[in-house]
Amino acid sequence: MRRPTKYTFSARLYDVISAEWPVYRAGREAAFELLNLPAGSHVLDLGCGTGLNFAGLQRMIGPTGSITGIDASPQMLEQARLRAARAGWMNVTLIPADATALTSADLGEQAPFDAALSTYALSLMTPWQAALESMISATRVGGVVAVVDMQRPVGRATAWTPLAKLACRLGGADIEAHPWTAMTPLLQNLSARTVRGGHIQIRVGTVGARPGERKS
Repeated sequence: MRRPTKYTFSARLYDVISAEWPVYRAGREAAFELLNLPAGSHVLDLGCGTGLNFAGLQRMIGPTGSITGIDASPQMLEQARLRAARAGWMNVTLIPADATALTSADLGEQAPFDAALSTYALSLMTPWQAALESMISATRVGGVVAVVDMQRPVGRATAWTPLAKLACRLGGADIEAHPWTAMTPLLQNLSARTVRGGHIQIRVGTVGARPGERKS
């Protein structure tokens, strides 16, 4: 018997059970503000899930831009497809692929991208370092990369730690992964934001010049 993949049964309910509006939407909005993408940008959404980033990205990039969403779960991608169809977004391409083992063939015709982001997804992946490096490699020189992920709350918010740990455990995320910490040596002009008592960490950086490449 074929084993159910992650989110096989929960994909349709994910937007409701994931505490998106009371908690995690704030991290996405902070990332959008830091990204501040111009109209016409081509964006890679790594681990796009049900497409919760799409509306915020569409506000910036408009119909002349594009979103390429990659996710390993067919069930999550189906929900993302339905979201795009309901909104009439014709500029969304969805690709089933393992973000930790991406090849150039997986990325589609818009690569290299003007921007790449991953929200609450890297901490689900093993090894997440490979997915982060793929995001950066898929982004053009001068483009921007954003990561939004979770850690234990800090300061007065530490009282919420049990709930934060439970939310991560139920979602399959490693609250101790801290993938944004690996961005410092890989990107330039790093901007940081924290929300929800430090539980949500946002980092946005610029891709520097690579050997033989020029900023476009």
